[in-house]
Amino acid sequence: MEEAKKWFSKALEDFDTAKYNLKGKKIDAGLFYLQQSAEKALKAVYINKFKNLIKIHDLVVLAKKINAPVNIIDFCKKLNPAYQYTRYPDAVAKIENPEAKANEFINYVEEILKWTKKNL
Repeated sequence: MEEAKKWFSKALEDFDTAKYNLKGKKIDAGLFYLQQSAEKALKAVYINKFKNLIKIHDLVVLAKKINAPVNIIDFCKKLNPAYQYTRYPDAVAKIENPEAKANEFINYVEEILKWTKKNL
């Protein structure tokens, strides 16, 4: 389905945007775009499977609705809070070692992208 491919393409673009921001030490923006990348990739699978868009932001709910494996759901649980990092000025400051957390999140998103690509 063409629409699913558009969403997956945008997920890859957001992943690149996240890495660009993280290299520039814009940790909150980088974490936000990592979450967005995962969300759009999961929505691509949802669109491919159900032929419509679901308008939610909860990665865990999305992953469960598309029957993602347990490891993907676990990554989603860890990534979910990143959606809030640009909305609350002190959110990133509360993260212990935010750069390490960003690297951890990059690995999660890479795995989500690999899984979603296989399932499109």
